[in-house]
Amino acid sequence: MASLQYGRDGGRDGRRDGHANRVMEVVRSGLNGSCDDVVAQSWSRCLEQYQLHPDRPRQPAFLDRAALQERFARHADIIECARYEMTTLYQQLADAESAVVLTDTEGVIVHMVSSPEFAAEMAPLGLRCGGVWGENEAGTNGMGTCLAAGGPVSIRREDHFFSQFTQLTCSAVPIYNPAGELAGALDVTSRSNMTQQHLLVLLGMTARMVENRLIDKQFSNAHPLHFHSRPEFVYTLHEGKLAVGADGRILAANRSALFQLGLQSMADVRSQHIEDLFQTSLEDMLQRSLSASYHPVVTYRANAALRFFAVARRPASDAAAGTALRTSTAGSPAHTAKQSLSAPAGLRAATGHASTFKDTRLIAHLETARRVIGRETPVLLSGETGCGKEVFARAVHAASPHAGGAFVAVNCASLPETLIESELFGYRAGAFTGAQRNGRRGKVLQADGGTLFLDEIADMPLELQARLLRVLDERQVTPLGTEETHPVDFQLISASHQNLPDLVAQGRFREDLYYRLAGIELSLPPLRERGDKRELIRNMLAAEGRGDATLSAEAEKLLMDHPWPGNLRQLRHALRSAAALADGKPITRDHLPGLLAASARGAAIATGSAAPAQPSGPMVPVEPPASAEPQPLPLKLNPIQANERAVLVQMLEQHRWNVSNVAKALDVSRNTLYRKLHKLHIEVSHPE
Repeated sequence: MASLQYGRDGGRDGRRDGHANRVMEVVRSGLNGSCDDVVAQSWSRCLEQYQLHPDRPRQPAFLDRAALQERFARHADIIECARYEMTTLYQQLADAESAVVLTDTEGVIVHMVSSPEFAAEMAPLGLRCGGVWGENEAGTNGMGTCLAAGGPVSIRREDHFFSQFTQLTCSAVPIYNPAGELAGALDVTSRSNMTQQHLLVLLGMTARMVENRLIDKQFSNAHPLHFHSRPEFVYTLHEGKLAVGADGRILAANRSALFQLGLQSMADVRSQHIEDLFQTSLEDMLQRSLSASYHPVVTYRANAALRFFAVARRPASDAAAGTALRTSTAGSPAHTAKQSLSAPAGLRAATGHASTFKDTRLIAHLETARRVIGRETPVLLSGETGCGKEVFARAVHAASPHAGGAFVAVNCASLPETLIESELFGYRAGAFTGAQRNGRRGKVLQADGGTLFLDEIADMPLELQARLLRVLDERQVTPLGTEETHPVDFQLISASHQNLPDLVAQGRFREDLYYRLAGIELSLPPLRERGDKRELIRNMLAAEGRGDATLSAEAEKLLMDHPWPGNLRQLRHALRSAAALADGKPITRDHLPGLLAASARGAAIATGSAAPAQPSGPMVPVEPPASAEPQPLPLKLNPIQANERAVLVQMLEQHRWNVSNVAKALDVSRNTLYRKLHKLHIEVSHPE
């Protein structure tokens, strides 16, 4: 490329002269019909305003190293926000003879993505970082003309002002900052003969993604508000996006927001309050969004009948501040109120506060998980059923960079196989019989910007494991019944009480998915091994007993000595029952009948006087040995029913009280199992 010479003779010189003559003729004669008006206007500016001449090409202009470093520092935000999107666009184009280019408002290239070979060939023409492509330097070209015209342009080959660029086709779109001001241009320059029919559309989509990222970055302390007149377009590129201050004042808006609100510029919306735009307040929108699990809720345009669907969230900057706040104000009323909005009641009862971990292994695991998840490494938790894997996952989320986003938990064992796919990935309206009228956002999309927790991941069907692996690799999700893909950015925590490597060896779990989930694997201790068991019991009792329950010394010893095969879930259930039986009085051993019976059975086994435990298996009566001592039978069950009841309770505990899974394991229908449970006085409304 650098060897091209522009003399008076030769084929190239003839083409150069012919191109120059055409440019001069169009400008002087006003023959705009012979080329695009944008191109003709640009040629006119080049000749008359910049005093350029198409037959005298200029040498490419470059910034020196110091000036370029200053540009990098000045435009660090837009470079950071555009870097990933530009790489994605380049991969979509799949054109080795192309480059995706970002310039500042003066046409200086500040970032470029291309193949090394194409970059090396184009560098002598000025297509590299530091190259200046403003119209006043490079004549008519995609980047410079886009900035001069303030809109999308395509400059094809002979549309360029200088003939040295006529081998290239350039398409560019403007990028605007959150203040609504021009911030630069995004361009694709290609030498390929294959024209990209929808290149400007792809560039426009990429520019909108960059602009939205700029709003998130520059207003991380503001409340993001997403809205659209159609609910399926919320959380997509078509949504309107506002950055709202704590006082309800509008700080920034994207172009879609201005268009939908009928406003012309940021000046029309900046410093207005949310009540000036919608018939709602910020707090009302936040509360309703939370209650709807961040599905779009209905609101109306202020002083108009226009209906919108909107979602408001807490600021992303609350992540860092929230961690410190939780540590310093764990007992404050404000903290308790905020926690009550973010964690299920069962979890609050089970743990009190995540920050009360005192067990040394849990503290070390929490610090390890916090570090690795901040580097986008997935975390896999293992441990017995009920040992607090979701509680630990919430603590990791709260201490992570994505703490400002949603924590979305999915129990893969509790969902029917027919619903797991739609629950995870969502669906469009009418995708299948029984679908919600407005469609549904899946759990993966709900976790965008936050943390996705996949509990009991071992129970996910194999066919869905393949789709989950693809989502994790591509960071894109496609809802059922549509071909639209949505980019997602979330932290991943998985958990299982089963041994995944064993399942991989048995062919019941995908090996590639296991390695994708197990960025780091942490084993959580069961309750009986925790060093903070006494404090945990007292905190949980305070939550379950509503603050007025106390433990006698003998009751506390019984609780401390119990092996707790059901872990935190079993402890919570025992304390809840004991607090109800004590009714405000100190809890004694008599208020813990289940633990007393278990203690008696343990003592009997130790002395060799108890019947051996029956293995779990098909539901058939088991005759006790003739030498077994008759035990007091609760609920008026005969010995056969008592043994059968014990077997079923054990299986229910193993399957986390999921009746469908137990019925499947026993090879009976759910109705048959429900009748048997009722007959044996087993209450299946067990707290999850």
